[in-house]
Amino acid sequence: MILVTGATGNIGSALLRELQAFGAGPLRGLTRDIARAAFPEGVEAVAGDFARTASLKPALEDVRSLFLVSRMGPDAEIIEAARQADVEHVVLVSSITVQTHPHLGPAGENLAVEQLLKDSGMAWTILRPTQFASNALWWAGTIRERETVRVPYANIGLPTIHPADIASVARVALTESGHQQQTYALTGPERITARQQVRTIAAVLGREVPFAEISRQEAHRQMAVFLGDEAADAVLDVTGGDVNDELLTVRDTASQITGAPARTFQQWASENAAAFR
Repeated sequence: MILVTGATGNIGSALLRELQAFGAGPLRGLTRDIARAAFPEGVEAVAGDFARTASLKPALEDVRSLFLVSRMGPDAEIIEAARQADVEHVVLVSSITVQTHPHLGPAGENLAVEQLLKDSGMAWTILRPTQFASNALWWAGTIRERETVRVPYANIGLPTIHPADIASVARVALTESGHQQQTYALTGPERITARQQVRTIAAVLGREVPFAEISRQEAHRQMAVFLGDEAADAVLDVTGGDVNDELLTVRDTASQITGAPARTFQQWASENAAAFR
């Protein structure tokens, strides 16, 4: 049995579809609201809440492989619950900032979760993706209202990754040999700037999308309201304020593991155009 947590999220939903399409065997998706979950046919939906670790016990019954996203709840308790349930292998989604910006608070938290998993005695595979293409959904309301998208560091290009590529790597790690005790840094196939992302979305929509670059200070004021000061600073550093060669490197890890070309931002924008209309 494979349990996919975050099963309605950008990665988890794509992973369930892939696992089902590849005939991966018994599948279970964890969700807080079974009534609203729309899983592929044959996937067992189970209720569970990371904030209440005890609620995960039924979901973990008979599970041998677990897909887990870092920092979605009390990770030490979640990993211990998996260990006690005799889970054999955990595929963990961490962050590339563990190796590119280890001094930042969120990166340190991700590294701590990685170490918890390594110390658990379970087999592990760690995925460290870069910026998600789906982060562009932050602009969805602004674009739908035909207002101006305002971002800092408009011309800094990052190798943004399609969440489905993270899912594809996770599917291989969960179902094929040779990936246990491995750490994979994952990126998209090319660097793309925020300005280029908005232009791509505009082209998909068939209309202009107003765009303006703003200062770091203005962006921080806006982001700190819902992220807090430290997290806002960290996001601004890794999206343009403190980039380095390690962060900017385009890697072919995903395509090497899956045997398929990495998906582009253009593909993601086309698939998610409805969110911006």
